[in-house]
Amino acid sequence: MPWLGKLLGGTLGFFLGGPFGMIAGAVFGHMMIDRAADGSSGEGNSDGRFYFVNTGYNRSQMVFFVGAFSMLAKLASADGQVSDAARRKINEFMVNDLRLTGQSYDYAQGIFNQALAQNSSFEDLADQFYENFKGSPQLLNMMVDIFYRVAMVDGRMSANESNLIDYAVRVFRIPSSIHDSIRRKYNVRGASKAYAVLGLTENATEAEIKKAYRKLILEYHPDTVAAKGMADEFKEYATKRFREIQEAYETICSERGIK
Repeated sequence: MPWLGKLLGGTLGFFLGGPFGMIAGAVFGHMMIDRAADGSSGEGNSDGRFYFVNTGYNRSQMVFFVGAFSMLAKLASADGQVSDAARRKINEFMVNDLRLTGQSYDYAQGIFNQALAQNSSFEDLADQFYENFKGSPQLLNMMVDIFYRVAMVDGRMSANESNLIDYAVRVFRIPSSIHDSIRRKYNVRGASKAYAVLGLTENATEAEIKKAYRKLILEYHPDTVAAKGMADEFKEYATKRFREIQEAYETICSERGIK
C-alpha cells in the first residue's frame, strides 16, 4: 500500500517541520512502503511518540537522530562529491562509535543518503537543530564534538569541513573556551589531551581541576543528556564521552598526585 507510506511520511514531515521533516518524511515513508507487505506499520499516540518500523522516538529524539545524520551528510560532502574516504568515516562512526546495527543502521544510512539528495544546506540544518536544542547546551557541545570526531577520523580536516564546523559553533552559541577545548582534544596527545578534555590548560590549579571535573561529570552523564532529548542510538557515544572525562581526570590526578 504505497499510499500508507506516503501518508505516514507526510505526517512525520509535518511533525518535524523544516528540512528535517522533508528528509525524515521521505526516508520513513519509503520504509513504510517496503514494510507494508508484511503487515508492519507506523502509528502515533497521544504523548507525541511515533512508532516507525517498531522503533519509538519522541519528537526530540527524532529531531536529534535526523538532524545529526543529515548534518554529517553535508559535512561529508563539504568538498563536493562524497568520497569513498568520507563514506568510510561516516560508516566507522556509525559502527564503531554508535554501535548501530539492524534497523537503526538502516535508518541512519537512509537519512544520510536522503540528506545528500536534498537541497537543504548544512547551515539550514544547523539552524533548525539549534532551534530545537538551544536549551540543552550539552547536546549542542556534544554535536560539535561529533563533527570533529568524524572529520578527524583520518587525522586531517579540510578547510571546507572546518568552515562548516565553525558555522555550527557560531549558531549553537558555543563559548570560545569550550570550542577551543574540543578542538585541542583532537590535536594533542597524552596529558595535554587530558587537560583539553576537562576544558583546562596545564597550569590549572588543583581546585580548578576538581571543579571542572565535578561540573562535566554531572553534565555529561549519559542519563542526563538522554533526558535532554538525545536519540537512544547516541547513548553509546555519550557513555564514551563520560568515560573520557573520568579517564582525563584520573590521568591528571595520577600525574600530579592529587587524591
